[in-house]
Amino acid sequence: MSSPYAEVIGDPIKQSKSPAIHNYWIGKLGLDAEYRACHVTAEGLAEYLANRREDADWRGCNVTMPHKQAVIPHLDRLEIGAELVGAVNTIVRRERSGKSVLIGSNTDGAGFLEPLQADLVRNHLFRMARVLGTGGAARAIVAALADAGFTIVLAGRNPAKAQAILDEIDPEGEHHVTDLAHFAEATEFAFDDRGGCFDLVVNASPLGMVGQPPLHLDLSHVPPGSVVYDIVTHPLDTPLLQEARAAGFRTLDGINMLIGQAAVAFEKFFGVVPPRDDGDAELRTMLTA
Repeated sequence: MSSPYAEVIGDPIKQSKSPAIHNYWIGKLGLDAEYRACHVTAEGLAEYLANRREDADWRGCNVTMPHKQAVIPHLDRLEIGAELVGAVNTIVRRERSGKSVLIGSNTDGAGFLEPLQADLVRNHLFRMARVLGTGGAARAIVAALADAGFTIVLAGRNPAKAQAILDEIDPEGEHHVTDLAHFAEATEFAFDDRGGCFDLVVNASPLGMVGQPPLHLDLSHVPPGSVVYDIVTHPLDTPLLQEARAAGFRTLDGINMLIGQAAVAFEKFFGVVPPRDDGDAELRTMLTA
């Protein structure tokens, strides 16, 4: 008898750390299950989902670039979070009245916010996030930040696309858009007193990832006391994080979001909460070795 399995799909996929995370938890729990990586191109996406729909052992998959929006037409329904964001990073297969049903959800927002919880339980006079990127992950991050009370400056190579995202996700919010190139040049802008404020600068794009163009962000755009957060995981310690850390900023790397969103997905796939009693210390050591 075959074992249940889940997987991660994307193009490319070799860089994904998801198999290491999920199989670590599977091993710790002693589950009879497996988590795999599957290279799926845009041309092969429909066939992949059609085949997996009929596989009773398949519990679902995580979805990474560039398929987070492309998978939606192939699904039977979306959970509310994914519907709002317009992007799916987790698909689960369920049996309903003898038929297989594919349900799309988005765990990126929850995973992104997880390492910020100690900050978010505090009261702030003002919260502002500068978010770079307009892809599927950026959409989830924007939704999560808007829900957490942030005013957002969303930067993309196409400002019209950035504005459309804000209009779709939080049309009542007082947010702003700008061209990504705006942050590449130094500014002499004098930031006001940031006491009582919480500032966040997020690279939610693939820029800076191995095989992608570099991210150009001049640190003069980063307010004093900001947290600089880069969701790229390959490399983990990106040039942005290195430069920000050297300048005295607190930094968060992409492993934080990756583990956080994986934990939500793991429970959906296998029906149990992953073991995280050590605060993910052992898992993080393994992933960064």
